Amino acid sequence: MAELNEVPNANRLHIGIFGKTNSGKSSLLNIITGQSTSIVSDVAGTTTDVVYKAMEINPLGPCVLMDTAGLEDNTALGAQRLEKTQLAMDKADMAIIVFPADGRQDFASELQLLARFRQKNIPVLCLINDFSDNKEAVADLQDRLAERLKDSKIKAVVADCSHTGNIDELRMALASLMPEDFDTEYITGRLVSEDDVVLLVMPQDIQAPKRRLILPQVQTIRELLDRKCLVISVTADKYQQALSQLKTAPKLIITDSQVFKYVYEHKPAESRLTSFSVLFAAYKGDLAYYIEGAKHIDSLTENSKVLIAECCTHAPLQEDIGRVKIPALLRKRFGAKLQVDVVSGTDFPENLSAYDLIIQCGGCMFNRQFIMTRIEKARAEAVPMTNYGITIAYLTGILDKISF
Repeated sequence: MAELNEVPNANRLHIGIFGKTNSGKSSLLNIITGQSTSIVSDVAGTTTDVVYKAMEINPLGPCVLMDTAGLEDNTALGAQRLEKTQLAMDKADMAIIVFPADGRQDFASELQLLARFRQKNIPVLCLINDFSDNKEAVADLQDRLAERLKDSKIKAVVADCSHTGNIDELRMALASLMPEDFDTEYITGRLVSEDDVVLLVMPQDIQAPKRRLILPQVQTIRELLDRKCLVISVTADKYQQALSQLKTAPKLIITDSQVFKYVYEHKPAESRLTSFSVLFAAYKGDLAYYIEGAKHIDSLTENSKVLIAECCTHAPLQEDIGRVKIPALLRKRFGAKLQVDVVSGTDFPENLSAYDLIIQCGGCMFNRQFIMTRIEKARAEAVPMTNYGITIAYLTGILDKISF
C-alpha cells in the first residue's frame, strides 16, 4: 500500500466530520480509522483543533478525514476553534454531519450547516448517532430530515458511534455520495496523447529544494509517464541544447513560469507551450476566471492594492516568485508605490474589498475545493482574481500564445 501513502494530501478526497460538542465526531473518526486518532472525552471542547488523518478507505480510495471542533462551542477558545472548523468546511469534498439522537437537541446548527453544504453542492452524509437506543428520537430525526433527503447528494445512516457495528454500511453510504468527477481530470488536460514528446524546462534555482523537485513538477511527470508520453526534463540553461538534440520538435513544452518569455522566444513554431502554474490554474481552480482576472492588470495604478496568496508556508527567498518576482514586475509597470500584501498557508483576508486584484499561486498544496472556495469568495466580493502563471504570461505579452 506504499503508493497510496505517497498520494499528496492535496489530491485526496477530503471528508469533514461536523457536529456539536460531544455528539460523537471523534468516536466516529476512531471507528473509521480503527485507531485512537482523536481524544474522546465527555468534556466539551476536547477537540481543540482540526484533526487530519490521511488513509485509504475502501471503496473510496485515498482520503483525508477531518475531525472538527464542535459547533456552538461555548468554551473560552470556542471562537478560535470554530475558525479552524470553517477552514475544514472550505476544504471538504464531502461532509458527515453527526446528529446525536438523545431527544434533547434542537439541531438548528446542524441543519444550518447542512443548508450551507447543499448551497455549495457538497455531498453530505447525515449520521444519526443512536447511542441511547432511543427509537422515538431517531424516528423524529428521520422525519425532520426527510424533505432534505430527497436531494440525491444527501443521505442518512443510523449508527452508534461508540462501536463498529455498521461501519461497512457507513462506508458504502459514503461511496454512493462520492463526487462522480473527483480526481478524473488530468493536470495536462487534452494537451497530450500517448507517444507525444513532452519537454519540461525546470530551473533549479534557489527556490528548488535541494536534490528534490517541487510538487507540481513531480505530479506532472508522473501523470505524463502514466499517459505513456516520452518525457524529457532539462534545466533552463540546457533548454536550447536539448531542442537541438531532438529529431522532431516536442509536441508540448512545459516550463516554470519565471522563464516563460525565454522559453517562448526559443521554442519551435510547431511546439505548444504552457507552464506548471497555468496547468494548475485549470486543475485546481477556474482557468477562465483567472484569464478574465488577468485583464484587470491593465487597470491597476501606482495607488492600487494587490494581494498575493500563496499556499506554501516557507521562509522568503531572494528569488521568491510570489514575494519578489511578481511584485517587481508589477511595480516596474505601475510604479514603486503599488502596495502588495502577501498571505501564505491557510491565511486569507475575511474582507477582500480593499484589494484591486488577487493573485493566487498554483495551489498544489491544497485540494481543489479549498481553492474554489477562495475563488467563490472573490467572485462574491467582485474582486478580480488570477494566478501566478497567468499573471506572468500576461505581463510578458504571451498569454494569447500559450496552450491551456
